[in-house]
Amino acid sequence: MRLSERLEALIAQAARDLNGRTVADVGTDHGFVPIRLVESGAASYGIAMDVRKGPLERAKAHIAERGLTGKLETRLSDGLAGLRPGEADTVVIAGMGGELMLRILTEGEHVRGSVRRWILSPQSELARFRHGLEELGLAITEETMVEEDGKFYVILTAEPGQMHYDEEFRYRYGGRLIEQRSPELSRLLLREEEQYRELIRRLSRADSPAARERLEALQEELRQTEEARHAMQGLD
Repeated sequence: MRLSERLEALIAQAARDLNGRTVADVGTDHGFVPIRLVESGAASYGIAMDVRKGPLERAKAHIAERGLTGKLETRLSDGLAGLRPGEADTVVIAGMGGELMLRILTEGEHVRGSVRRWILSPQSELARFRHGLEELGLAITEETMVEEDGKFYVILTAEPGQMHYDEEFRYRYGGRLIEQRSPELSRLLLREEEQYRELIRRLSRADSPAARERLEALQEELRQTEEARHAMQGLD
């Protein structure tokens, strides 16, 4: 079963410290993540969950093809609604926007006290997402960035605990990614700096309230990008 580099990285991060416990995958789609975790022995049992019947049927077929019917089950569930407290040690949520994932985590309060680890890969609103984890009492313990087909994906491990960053750019780009001087983040920062500078150059010629407002926002985004790059270079 060949998977994308992003999914392989997600599975590798979920497998660490799973030690044969149960994993639940929210928004499972084809079911490949829990299949690989159970098949490799990292998890002893898996629960593949999705809000749509179509993906669950595909996941069920793939589970049967791999001979894992007794070790993996599928559940129709809106977010974490179908998961009971204590059922899963580790929960994977990936491939969704940050705001949607925060809603799922917030509405899943009934299981937050029993889940030991969360493997999370939001595709947007990363600063808001990291702030949201802090507000929910979840602390990021590991963070990875993967570049695939010109796009950058973040994979977070979060556990119950306290977290706080003093600078906003660390919420935006990832305090742990900055600390470990992620080469993928370094490439992203350089690309974004170039993009922001070009947009600022173009907007500087415009003279309308909307353009000035957008210009101020871009200048703030550029400032945060530069701060993150300087922090990685030890210039902060």
